Amino acid sequence: MNSPQPVGGIAAWLWRRPQRWFLLGIPAGGLIAFIIGVVVTGGFVGGLKFAETNAFCTSCHEMNTAAQELKQSVHSSNEFGIQAGCGNCHVPPAFLPGLWRHIQAYKELWGHLRGELDTPAKYEAMRMALAQKIWDELKANDSAECRSCHTPAAMAFAKQPPAAAEAHQSLAKSGMTCIDCHQGVAHTLPGG
Repeated sequence: MNSPQPVGGIAAWLWRRPQRWFLLGIPAGGLIAFIIGVVVTGGFVGGLKFAETNAFCTSCHEMNTAAQELKQSVHSSNEFGIQAGCGNCHVPPAFLPGLWRHIQAYKELWGHLRGELDTPAKYEAMRMALAQKIWDELKANDSAECRSCHTPAAMAFAKQPPAAAEAHQSLAKSGMTCIDCHQGVAHTLPGG
């Protein structure tokens, strides 16, 4: 004989109390899965944000030179009290490009393990290559990191030197981006 359909149809069957307690049923199991998903997602995003902090970035001794240069720059100390951290300038502000940048950082971890920049002399020898890599990334993404803090709409063009005001107003039209003019604003330029 055929077994009878559950009373109330498929919806009632899905929501009925399970015969075994460890199956929990769809309502309780769904709620638990949702809570686990929120905790895992929050932990993942929190981990990414922690990896953008100055404390994390400078925990490798290779970054001592870069950290000292940043402390001496206008991005660390200025009349507005605004401080940019490593992640503000080196991680794109949008989630997916930022995630991709974190994934690419495995190369830096590998370099740390191999001792590629473990002395100030090695760091200086690689300074141009390191700077060019960052400049290329900023050029490719239209200086998204810069624009997350510096917006042309909020600039006081009247207070800027005429050449700077003109350049800032025509950035979009000229195909240029921030890094084309502003290199070495937080770190020493290669070659001095």
